[in-house]
This record gives sequence, structure tokens and C-alpha cells, in this order.
Amino acid sequence: MPQRNEGAHRAATPTGPRRVVVGVSGSIAAYKAPTIIRLLRAQGHETRAVATEAALRFIGAPALAAVSGGPVGTGVFDDPAAVEHVGLGEWAELVIVAPASADLLARIAAGRADDLLTATILTTTAPVVLAPAMHTQMWANAATVENVATLRRRGLIIIEPDIGPLTSGDSGAGRLPDPERIVAGALGALAGAAGAAHPGPAGTEPRACRGPLTGRRIVVSAGGTHEPIDPVRFIGNRSTGRQGVAIASAAAARGADVVLVAANISPEVLAPLGGATAAPGAGTARIVGAPTALDMEAAVRSEASSADAVVMAAAVADFRPAHPGGAKIKKHRLASGARPAGGRAEEPADPGAGIPAPIELVTNPDILAGLVADPPRPGQLIVGFAAETGDEEGDALEHGAAKARRKGAHLLAVNAVGDGKGFGDVPNAVVVLDPQGAEVARGEGTKAEIAELLLDLIAERLPR
Repeated sequence: MPQRNEGAHRAATPTGPRRVVVGVSGSIAAYKAPTIIRLLRAQGHETRAVATEAALRFIGAPALAAVSGGPVGTGVFDDPAAVEHVGLGEWAELVIVAPASADLLARIAAGRADDLLTATILTTTAPVVLAPAMHTQMWANAATVENVATLRRRGLIIIEPDIGPLTSGDSGAGRLPDPERIVAGALGALAGAAGAAHPGPAGTEPRACRGPLTGRRIVVSAGGTHEPIDPVRFIGNRSTGRQGVAIASAAAARGADVVLVAANISPEVLAPLGGATAAPGAGTARIVGAPTALDMEAAVRSEASSADAVVMAAAVADFRPAHPGGAKIKKHRLASGARPAGGRAEEPADPGAGIPAPIELVTNPDILAGLVADPPRPGQLIVGFAAETGDEEGDALEHGAAKARRKGAHLLAVNAVGDGKGFGDVPNAVVVLDPQGAEVARGEGTKAEIAELLLDLIAERLPR
């Protein structure tokens, strides 16, 4: 079967070159803005630079003009007759602000339009992506936290700042991400929006894009299950749910009615799902909580009874404690072999060793294999994920191929994890296999780009 390399470049330019406004606000990280503009232009996109007055204290307008290929706008009164903020807002198919200072976030949240950048953001109907950069204490301040939450509720996309050394000499959250990450994240957001609607020429209504999933019902699981040891502790994993949420968001943007079965996903990660349903032609999205493996099995089977496809992107724990405690298990009682509250007596331990008594584990149900063996709805498409690492018995792909043959899902997306790959707000790379373990496609890029690849494969395989 021929391979398809469905990587970042395909998703980054969903319908060819785009018109991008790059905003720059007052931060020492403004020196990275020219690199962002260069990366966009290298991919064929047309750019316009808009800077605040504070930004021009950190980087000169000539530098931005040179890399963007045009004049740099600043104030709403630079050319009043041109009504430039309206023209820019209608021209833009994407707005990226990098860096976005705490002051700029506050002004956008308040609906201010006292310079060309904020006025353009208030005017445009294009996706707006903000990459904040500031000191850790400013990022953590309650006012900034509220402003970020407000902007996300309104559908603006916030790229989380990096953790690392800051200009002040401190280290913490607030560092502007690398330009490559900002460009990939912004273009990934544009790719998702392209599946729903994007502005046409000035003076026209946005065109709805009824994708190939219109009218389909898709169940997506996401997140990592938590298996309780006692009311305080649990066995878990590193999954944040970002990839599953990206799949659910992209499916809704393509017109599907989506149920996300969510295991312990933060509101911040879930936020883009609401925005995916706001565009013309988009489908619906509903979230069902399922914190443990047993909860997830019940929820997925129930919701999948009327689904066209099920995508198991959740990281489900393989084991759970056989006898979780009804109260917090005290370390000193475990070390002495005492019976945990609500549990059973464990093997006696050497009181002087300080080694906790073992926790008995039982195997959780294999939800994916169960769906394949006994589909809740005949003929539905089953897609699984396999997060793998290499070991002495083989590499991640070899382990994934063996799992594909064991599970029998129609598609299995194998992704290597660890060393900054896979889990969290980082790029992803997958090799998609069929039930015999043969490669169907592969791709790498943002989680949104991987979602688009998988949904292309799903749409091709659903009965017409």
C-alpha cells in the first residue's frame, strides 16, 4: 500500500498561501518577531506587520518592514482616511500577536481599540492567535489569569508561554516560545478553522464549509485515567488529552456531531472544543466525564451505540488497585503492615525497613479490543492509539505493529513518546497502521495537524 507523508507542511497551508497580520507588542521578546515573519513568508504566506508604540521601543519599524515587505502600522490616526484597522481586519485570514504583553492581553480583554493592533483585532473575523511573553509573576497574576480565560472563552487562541530563563535573570513560565512553535501552532489553528469557515474577500459573508463529516456522529476518548489508591492518591499517566481534544475539535469543525469522553482534562485544554462549533456549517460537541478506566469503558460503549466512528485517543491505565482505601492510607501504617481503611490486610512488612506494603493490582478492561470484538453499532469504524517506547525487544513502531495485529482496529495511530515527544503541548508524530500492522500513512506536526490527517483517513473509510 503506498505511503502518504501527511506532515506539517500539508496541514500548515490548507488551501495555499494566506494573508497574515503579525502583531508585535511591548516586550523584550519583540526581537523574535522578524523570525516569525520570515518563517511565514518562507512558506508562501503574505504578511503585514502591526506594532504597538511600546513594541517600537524594543525593535525598530525598519526591521519589521524589511522582513514583512511592507510598511509597519502603529496608530489608528496614521492614515485616518484609509480606515486602516477595518481594511486590515478584512484583509487578514489569520492574526498572530507575538509577543503579546500583559498590557496587550488586558486591553484586548477589555475591548479596547486605542491603537492599530487592538482595533484590527476588534474588527477582524479571522482566527486570532496570541503568544504571551512576560515575567512569571505577571503571567501568574490573577488579573492576567482572568484576562486569558476571558479571551479563550471568546474564541481567541493562546499559545502557552515556555518555562525557562527570563530577561530579569529569573526562571519560570512566561518565556516566548520558539518562533517555529508559534508559527506551527498558529497555522494549525488556521487549518482547523479552514474546515469550518474562513473569511472570503472583503464585503462577502464567511462561507460555510460543510465537510465530509457533516451529519456523522463520532465518539472520541481523550485524557489519562486516574485509578484511585485512596481518596488522595491515584495511579495515572502523563496524558493531557490535547491530541484527543484536537481530533474532537477538528471533527466538529468538519460538521460532525462529537461526543468527547474526557478523562481528567483541564478546562484550558478543553477550551478549543467550544470554539470549533461556532462557525457556520460546524457540528456539535458534548463532553462526558470518565475519570477511571471502568467509567470510560461504560461511557464509550454507551455513547458509541449510535456512532459512525470511535476514536480511542485516551491513555487508559492498564491496571488499577484491587482494594482502594476508603480513607487516606498512612505511610506509617503501610510500613507496619496494618490494614488500609476500606481495604484488605497486606503481607506483613519489616517495621524497621520503612518499605510500604505492596498494592495489589488488577487488570483493567481493554476498551479498544472490546470495541473491535463487540462493536456497539455494527459497521462502525474503530480507531485506536498506541503510545510506545523502544526497548530491548524492538522499537516503538515494531511494538505498535504487534499491537495493531492484536487489537484489530481499523486504524491504529502509533506515536513514540518520551524525550519531549507526544504527551503535552508539544508536536506529535504518528504512523497509522491497518489491522495487519501495515503502514497506511504517517505524519508529524502539531496536534491539530495530526488530527486533520486522521480525520482525512476516517472520512475516506466511512460508508457514503
